[in-house]
Amino acid sequence: MPRLRRYRVFLIFAFIVIALLYHISKNTQWERFQMTTEHHGTHSHHSSTKPTKPEPEAGHGHGTGPDHQADKSRPNPNPVPPKKHKSIAAHPPPSPSETPIRIPKLKSSNEVKGAYGLPTAAPTKSRTKPQIDAYETPSNAIPPHNTPGNSHHHDGPRPKINKGEEEEEAEPVTRYADWPPKPNDPYGGDAQSTAPLHWTRPYEYYPVPEESMIMLPTGKPKPIPKVQFEFAPESPAAKEKREVRLGKIKAETKKAWTGYKQYAWGHDEVRPVSMVPHDPFCGWAATLVDALDTLWIMGMKTEFDDAVEAVKQIDFTTTPYRNDIPVFETIIRYLGGLVGAYDVTGGHKGEYRVLLDKAEELATILMSVFDTPNRMPVLYYQWRPQDNERPKRASASSGVAEMGSMSMEFTRLAQLTGKNKYYDAIARITDALEELQNRPGGTAIPGIFPQNIDASGCNQTAAAERRQREQQRREREREEEAGGAPAHYHREGETLETDSNGDGKDDLAFEVQSSGSGGGRLAKRFEVTNFRLSPPGMADDDCIPQGLKAPGYGSDSYSMGGSQDSAYEYFPKQYALLGGLVPKYRAMHEKTVEGVKNYLLFRPQTKGDPDVLFSAKAFSPDGTDKALTFEYEVTHLTCFLGGMFGLGGKLFEKPEDVEIGKRLAAGCAWAYAVMPTGIMPEYAQILPCESATECRYNETLWGQKVDVYMADRERQMQEYEKNMAKWKEDVAEAKRKNAMAEAEQKRRKEEVEREREEQSRRPVNNTAPAGAGEEGGHEGGHAHDLKQKDTIPGQGASTLQRREVLEEGTGVEKALDFNAPSSSSTQPPPPPRRNEAWQEANYAQQPIGQLFLPPEPTKPLTHEEYVASQRLYPGFTTITDRRYILRPEAIESVWYMYRITGDPVWQDRGWSMWQAVIRATSTEIGHSAISDVTTKEKHPSETDSMESFWLAETLKYFYLLFAEPDVISLDEWVLNTEAHPFRRPE
Repeated sequence: MPRLRRYRVFLIFAFIVIALLYHISKNTQWERFQMTTEHHGTHSHHSSTKPTKPEPEAGHGHGTGPDHQADKSRPNPNPVPPKKHKSIAAHPPPSPSETPIRIPKLKSSNEVKGAYGLPTAAPTKSRTKPQIDAYETPSNAIPPHNTPGNSHHHDGPRPKINKGEEEEEAEPVTRYADWPPKPNDPYGGDAQSTAPLHWTRPYEYYPVPEESMIMLPTGKPKPIPKVQFEFAPESPAAKEKREVRLGKIKAETKKAWTGYKQYAWGHDEVRPVSMVPHDPFCGWAATLVDALDTLWIMGMKTEFDDAVEAVKQIDFTTTPYRNDIPVFETIIRYLGGLVGAYDVTGGHKGEYRVLLDKAEELATILMSVFDTPNRMPVLYYQWRPQDNERPKRASASSGVAEMGSMSMEFTRLAQLTGKNKYYDAIARITDALEELQNRPGGTAIPGIFPQNIDASGCNQTAAAERRQREQQRREREREEEAGGAPAHYHREGETLETDSNGDGKDDLAFEVQSSGSGGGRLAKRFEVTNFRLSPPGMADDDCIPQGLKAPGYGSDSYSMGGSQDSAYEYFPKQYALLGGLVPKYRAMHEKTVEGVKNYLLFRPQTKGDPDVLFSAKAFSPDGTDKALTFEYEVTHLTCFLGGMFGLGGKLFEKPEDVEIGKRLAAGCAWAYAVMPTGIMPEYAQILPCESATECRYNETLWGQKVDVYMADRERQMQEYEKNMAKWKEDVAEAKRKNAMAEAEQKRRKEEVEREREEQSRRPVNNTAPAGAGEEGGHEGGHAHDLKQKDTIPGQGASTLQRREVLEEGTGVEKALDFNAPSSSSTQPPPPPRRNEAWQEANYAQQPIGQLFLPPEPTKPLTHEEYVASQRLYPGFTTITDRRYILRPEAIESVWYMYRITGDPVWQDRGWSMWQAVIRATSTEIGHSAISDVTTKEKHPSETDSMESFWLAETLKYFYLLFAEPDVISLDEWVLNTEAHPFRRPE
């Protein structure tokens, strides 16, 4: 019988464990597979499977029919929602009614004893990509809308939602098997190819009761003053000039659109230099949706219809590019683009109902961002089902522009659909902003919000203190239950009294003794921990409610620039969109304008003393206006302000504001004109005037502001001059020594040459009489004597005699010529020793003219040279960001000023801007952002970017500047921050 060794037992045991782990992992994967198909259907977008149009009987490929229900016996592996909320299981999330995919019904291991549930895939039909014209729509194109199964209309009844409004049908959310374009196709993409997840309607943790719903205002709109100038009929010459310009703008628009269509159809953007797609958002064709109303306004109906067909196929429930939805960008570009396109095509009287339907599909998803305890929105929405299994809370550092720039889009959607829930969502944000604006000391600058706001609605400091007290209480209870003495937190000098009450338990009470003026020292401290009832960002009940407030850390910034701009832009526009029925928007606008005028407006101190205005950025270290510091900035994003002042001035009859708007718009046009490319930079700073009325350019002061190290530079220059004088002395001395060395070297060389010549002329006698050389009785005199002394040792001359020759003043080369033919039959003598004579002879043969000088001191830039190197127009102190990224804000304000004042000078300014922009940005297939507007090169460096707002805003504003005044009249339309026009109530 074999002996059972320990290592054999170990090997057998290890094999069994590995086998068990393998089977367990297979079962776990099968469970996940079942859960995925139960939630999302069975279709997948695998890289090796080409998608096709769904069959009619298969619905949309993500049904939840009887054969697709979740196994309710399986325990939910996900955590339950926090306390005080009903269980999710009791209220399962509603799902869209869709025709289920029929798959064979397999009995699970729970139904058949001893059986295994096999992961049998549902049968699918062969999938092939539709044949597509290579030019019209690339291989990643959106499939046609009229394919079977891709219809937007649902056959089955929609699920009911019993929250908010009356028994309202849930908006359908259509899913498309061929959307989005595959990231592994020849047209690129940034995501990996995996089976797609789809958004599903999550459980609503904080529903708004119907009685608390904020209703869309109804009633007849109030009279609002006229905004647009009364234009007189134009002359034939003026009309011809205008139409020529209009045609050029339309041609450039067609070029950009065709480039997008050919190289990035269905993607967010096209890279206009490398000609590949780019998906920075969710891959829902941002450029396509953003440009819809631009195409319609310019009369490009064929292109518009192609785009609408593509819009029908967008699946807003999934994206392979991001795990989060950027809410602000999605609302202004996608939702605004769809609603605006629906309005300009006739609205309910038009033929494009699908645009409103798709807007509702998207809005259904976006409404989830408001499901927070205080209904403030989550600005980056984690859309995947597993990310919505717990409630959320708004960020403690929310951008005010992102929060405040949702009102127009949801208001117009509520007006078009009659659904108050959309208006309720944004009205609560407005109410919170109004409360902050009106709160005494709420903001450092009255009327203006800090760049970031704590929108969490939770006072974390107070909550932490309460958690600490609660943890201390639980600690005492645990120790009491364990039978030990409870840990009391007392000060030295305190005594504890015990008062037995007869029930076997002692009542403990503190008797505080006087401990002097300083109080007692803590004998035992409570250990503070970072204890949280839920992960960061999640909602919890351990919270002290609060309204909006500044984040409370660092310095708060206040400006009209990025991250703040559009929140203020929407106040007057929302007032007009609601027909003047909500006066708070006017009040909020007027408070903002006063804050800007009192704190931020400034006149630049620059060459020529132009009468223009800009808006600064202020910083408050303490939440008040007592210690404000300023950056006098010139930024492209702030250029919208001229249009806002002009529009508000007309709506609310404030002529002063219109004049301020003119000077603000003129400032941005001036900033274009003074740059080498004719385009203003993304961000710069400029020297301000001390007074807006009296201002003279001071070049010396400007130079000091540009060169902040001017004093150090002068000191460095003085040191350089001293070092330079010393260097010149060192160079002169080195040259003197070198000249002496060269002269000595030349002299020695000449002596050597002379001796060689003399030696060559002497007769050579190989024989000598006996005794010759001893007393000088020989022929040849001194030459013969030298020859005798130079013989090789052992050949008749002693070593001493040879040394005597070497020590004579002329050196070796004078007596010996090693290059001469041998004068005897003996071998040539070996080289002499390297003594001083040899070194001197060798030195005499070194090349002449090698001069080694000390390094010259580096000359620092002078103040004037430094200022010139910065490539700044006089008055600009720094240009931090020299890019131009095709932004629209400057031409936007120019357009507003032209429509408000009727002055043709604005058209001329706009045309100069147009020519500069096209000259600098044009590419083969479109237009690219550039890296440096201060370069003097003919073709600035391109950054290979063409964002969707180029077609949505910039080109549209240029076109409208030269279109007839009744095209998008400001008395009939109001434009959102992405230039999407919404019709005002009549």
